[in-house]
Amino acid sequence: MSAESVIYYLKRPPASDPVDETEWLFSALGQFTGAELRELLYIAQEPGFFETMRAVFALPEHSRSVLQEFLAAEDPRPVRAAIEPDGRCVLQRGAPQPRKPQLKIVE
Repeated sequence: MSAESVIYYLKRPPASDPVDETEWLFSALGQFTGAELRELLYIAQEPGFFETMRAVFALPEHSRSVLQEFLAAEDPRPVRAAIEPDGRCVLQRGAPQPRKPQLKIVE
């Protein structure tokens, strides 16, 4: 899979032809559940969302895969990001969050 380009219309109509956006929208809506659409709408309103997604998909395939694995890992530790002088972005997991002591019932 290459991230060189994202094509929305394989056969783009000439600029003078009307585009049936309603048909395209209903087709796209049929691919997601209501909950997924609400989540997508909510997340898409975050500042910089589209720029971030474009940057992620512009990464080389290996780098994108490593980043996705890192972010998808079920690890409760906080993540810290730093930009190094050579321009590399380094993500590190911090120290584990302190656990609340479990209460022990004594009779």
